[in-house]
Amino acid sequence: MNRRTPVSARLPDFTWDTLDAAGPPPPAPPPRRKNHGMGPPRAPGAGRIRQALADASNAPGYPLTAGTPALRNAIAAWVARACGAGVDGLGVLPTIGSKELVAWLPTLLGLGPGDVVVVPSVAYPTYEDGARLAGATTVRTDSLTALGPDPRVRLVWVNSPGNPTGRVLPAAHLRKVVEWARERGAVVASDECYLPLGWDAEPVSVLSPQVCGGSYDGVLAVHSLSKRSNLAGYRAGFVAGDPALVAELLKIRKHAGLIVPAPVQAAMVAALGDQEHADAQRERYRVRREKLRAAFTGAGFTVEHSEAGLYLWLTRDEDCWETVDRLARRGILVAAGVFYGPAGARHVRVALTESDEHVDAVAGRLAGF
Repeated sequence: MNRRTPVSARLPDFTWDTLDAAGPPPPAPPPRRKNHGMGPPRAPGAGRIRQALADASNAPGYPLTAGTPALRNAIAAWVARACGAGVDGLGVLPTIGSKELVAWLPTLLGLGPGDVVVVPSVAYPTYEDGARLAGATTVRTDSLTALGPDPRVRLVWVNSPGNPTGRVLPAAHLRKVVEWARERGAVVASDECYLPLGWDAEPVSVLSPQVCGGSYDGVLAVHSLSKRSNLAGYRAGFVAGDPALVAELLKIRKHAGLIVPAPVQAAMVAALGDQEHADAQRERYRVRREKLRAAFTGAGFTVEHSEAGLYLWLTRDEDCWETVDRLARRGILVAAGVFYGPAGARHVRVALTESDEHVDAVAGRLAGF
């Protein structure tokens, strides 16, 4: 009996498993490592959000895959405020965090062998993982014109502010991407998880009229409450855009049982309706960014892009693993740029999500680097 190749064989080793073994052990006694690699949020969720979760914990029935009316309204209202979108004709759908949607979107859209998914040259690894899960082909490029009239392109990922680079794409660039994709019948999926975190530039959503022209045809925006509201453990995300595509995703997700738990839906309503906690968290990130930027530039690093988002994209113009090892010896963990594509082989990514105490400690460890 011939066994099929397992789906897992399509995927590389999990990114963060490889980082665990990176770098030689620091000298004894080893300093406690400050993990600026993976970037999980450290601050507790706001009390109002946690209370909403607790109040909704008596949830014996099945939750709505489409989200409660209160949640759908909260998502639409937030998208209108944050993205400049109009709510008329806008489809919205909660997801089990944003990564789940990113990983399964090609499959949910019916892509398979022979189809092409376009991702940025330096990009979040899950875009390519999702294409692999669907059996599609990935093309890494920052210039769609280089692809010509390739009819196999079915999905185009854009990410602004970018992970890992923090690069912000101007509205004119995003508009050209949308126009290019519409001419070919492809879907544009915009990962906008860091949209509220503009520092030196103002990010623009793909749902903004100046990008999509007031029409959501063929356009989806992916958002997350993980970093904005410190809800990574809740797995709280959503997608908004083309109502026909959202309806298609909803139908499949109903069959597959991809449902956000009812207590998390209630917490999302509270989080989306409360800007105060998000502003406070943004200020924490701003202060940490200034400290880390000064510490790393003072240690001889060059900061590239990083005008928005939750990361500093750094280089010493050496192989990224050499930089990772150098920093690991000082008890500082960072992400190797090659995780995000071959074009990142001489960079590292530093997250702003560690505690204030750890951020302050990094400057001392970089002294004399």
